[in-house]
Amino acid sequence: MIRCPDCGAEIDVDEDDVEEGEILSCPECESELEVTQTHPVHLNPISDDLDEEEDEEEEDEDEADEEEDDEDDDLEDEEDDEE
Repeated sequence: MIRCPDCGAEIDVDEDDVEEGEILSCPECESELEVTQTHPVHLNPISDDLDEEEDEEEEDEDEADEEEDDEDDDLEDEEDDEE
């Protein structure tokens, strides 16, 4: 029997049927769990916080790209004004 690392609930799964990298879901706390090892089976919770951090990083990159584009546009406008 496998236990959820978050809440300790038993997860009813045949240890011989799971594969490394497989994603399981806890029936009690609904955490997504990745199988990181078989024989014995070891589960790691997949953190939503990591997904949120990745999303924030992408947003920051997008904002930085937009600022660069705005600066480039301003430079082009200045060059046009000089002509």
